[in-house]
Amino acid sequence: MNFWENITKPIIGLSPMDGITDGSFRFITAKHGQPDVVFTEFVNAETVFFAPQTLMKDLTYSEVERPVVAQIYGHTPEVFYRIAHIVSALGFDGLDINMGCPAKKVAAKGSGAALILNPALAQAIIRAARQGIRDWFEGQNLGDLKFDPEMIEKIRLANRLRTGLEETPARRLIPVSIKTRIGYDRVVVSEWTQSLLEEKPSIISLHGRTLTQKYTGTADWDAIALAVRTAKNSGTLILGNGDLRDMKDVCRRVGETEVDGVLLGRSAQGNPWIFRTKDQIKQTPCLTGTASFHHAPVSLEERFKVILEHSRHFEKQWGIPGFVGMRKHLAWYCRGFERAAELRSQMVRVNSAAEVADRLNNYATSSGQTFHDRPLAFGGIA
Repeated sequence: MNFWENITKPIIGLSPMDGITDGSFRFITAKHGQPDVVFTEFVNAETVFFAPQTLMKDLTYSEVERPVVAQIYGHTPEVFYRIAHIVSALGFDGLDINMGCPAKKVAAKGSGAALILNPALAQAIIRAARQGIRDWFEGQNLGDLKFDPEMIEKIRLANRLRTGLEETPARRLIPVSIKTRIGYDRVVVSEWTQSLLEEKPSIISLHGRTLTQKYTGTADWDAIALAVRTAKNSGTLILGNGDLRDMKDVCRRVGETEVDGVLLGRSAQGNPWIFRTKDQIKQTPCLTGTASFHHAPVSLEERFKVILEHSRHFEKQWGIPGFVGMRKHLAWYCRGFERAAELRSQMVRVNSAAEVADRLNNYATSSGQTFHDRPLAFGGIA
């Protein structure tokens, strides 16, 4: 079942971001913003062998995130064949292959954006992942591949905890997609896109920079437009990514390039509400370039409730020792309101959800804020 075909265009999804789009970030964004699709942060395919516990934590998700796609990186087709079974067994809606990460430690092993230099291997990886999904769909079990029984039980438990049901997810032919860049050290988007199209992925998501650019400079949307023309009538959809600050930018780029959709990354940090106007774009003639989008401003009360909800979810998933990973999210939330910088300076030092609630209460009290005629109460917010 290819869920991509059921999304009204332009598709507007949450981009995978390493170290950011963990289960808590995705949960909050899906619940309060409702993007068309979300991706996990990229997961090393080889953790299936050397760190199964980490793999299971990285691939934990909640039903509210659907459609949710597991993003995997690596450089060995045989490993992708195996992990495709796990992604399928966990009930994901799709499998995305990362061919765009510019990190030196990833590219040095031939993974991520380094695959742009090795189209034959990239094609082999796509074929292996798709074959793994098909073999799972046709009845092959994890035991047939000699997966550790403890690993198999962890997958069963993860499914039960997520759905509350004893039944395993239905076997489906989930789609394979690619997240990549426009080149390695120069723009080769036409040749690279054509090579990927030979394997007929459902989606190619393009970040408008080369590997050597990393995240510097300006995203090249002309190159993304070239990929759209290259893929025309191929059956593969093209999504664009890079420097999209708001929905007006989204509409402009959709109109200019005719992409089938976009993925938002940095603009969604501390701002799950950005997706709330996505349906307006789907009803707007973006080619005019004059569209404007309106939604009720996010109240300080709602912002604080979401901050606390995110903090609690993160603490539950990662524990008190790992709470430092929440601080960057807290900093992103503290923007655009009076004395935000003051609150932000406090948030980057907190160590628990309880401390977050304390700082929020102190801010509300010192600012004379009341929410529903009472100060924000840690114990009273779901």
